[in-house]
Amino acid sequence: MLAVTNLYAFPWDPTRGVFNQQQFARLAELVDLTVLVPVPWPDALRRRRELRAARCDRAARERVDYFVFWYLPGVGRSLNGAFMLASLLLQRAGTVLRGDWHCLLGSWAFPDAVAVAALGKIARIPVVAKVHGTDINVYLDEPLKRMQIAVALRACRRVVAVSRALGARLEGIGVPVDRIAIIHNGVDPARFHPVDRAAARLACGLAPQERVVLYVGNLLASKGCLDLVEAVGLLRDRGTLVRLVLVGSGADQAAIDLRIEALGLGDQVLRPGRLAHEALSGWFGATDLFCLASHAEGVPNVVLEAMACGTPVVATDVGGVREVLPAFAGRTVPPREPSRLAEALAASLAEPWDRARIVEHARGFDWADSARRLRDVIAEACA
Repeated sequence: MLAVTNLYAFPWDPTRGVFNQQQFARLAELVDLTVLVPVPWPDALRRRRELRAARCDRAARERVDYFVFWYLPGVGRSLNGAFMLASLLLQRAGTVLRGDWHCLLGSWAFPDAVAVAALGKIARIPVVAKVHGTDINVYLDEPLKRMQIAVALRACRRVVAVSRALGARLEGIGVPVDRIAIIHNGVDPARFHPVDRAAARLACGLAPQERVVLYVGNLLASKGCLDLVEAVGLLRDRGTLVRLVLVGSGADQAAIDLRIEALGLGDQVLRPGRLAHEALSGWFGATDLFCLASHAEGVPNVVLEAMACGTPVVATDVGGVREVLPAFAGRTVPPREPSRLAEALAASLAEPWDRARIVEHARGFDWADSARRLRDVIAEACA
């Protein structure tokens, strides 16, 4: 099987697309898997030495190769499906057209699955697409992308969605319901599990008695980071002091820092930066609550990881969040409403959560099972 996805590690960013890395590593135990990863040309030019050294040089069961994704910036982005197809054919035609592939997988609707669907027609190979969240929830609102995504996904033998909410949106663009498979992501219990709370707080530099709210992810306005900062400010104004920990980096971190400063929250916010995936368990274990205030999601893996550590979650009611977050494990609130978010955080900080029950619930989301189900969908598509 040949997979094409931008949601995968770059040599200089090993945490990129970590959910795909985990699922594909287990899938590679079941099928002969090669992963082609497009690298945007500005990054490829800046990092050409690292990229050249990394090609086909990973100590994993799956074989991973990188190709340069050439495209026109700005308005040309609506043509990225065609640009990715051209980039693939120009650089990896031998790999694609002369390989003995039973199936092609495009993981991310646009441009990846759009390009792979066209490639499947050219090479006469069955295609499976996998969609994740923003690639459907946001891109379908852009007419040019919506048209291309709809045509491509309707041509696929199967389309895998990570939530029932995404599956419903696929039906709305004409993907036949019998071709849609819902496969939730998983969590690695060897990496995410309960830890000693006092020791974790000491290791993370947090005071034993302070109340701590954690966010892990890209620092983006679309991830609700500004809403979360506003909510912490509202809590402060209402007499509730919390320590906010923002783990990650991103395009909006400067704007977030400016808002933190404007609200006078500098002493309450800790920014450790982007951390290795395996380092997150200690932060989950040290915190009182995990909060994800995204404006749009599929099923965010970070919610599963928090629950696997026994950490209750406050999240916006978007995408498939409610499918995986029961009331005994957290609360959901509407997106873009900092006041409602502040109320949910205050109520959750006062609630005596059954952390053992939260951990047990998270164990139902297993990467090995997720990979087996994906293998079965691929086998059906090839039949």
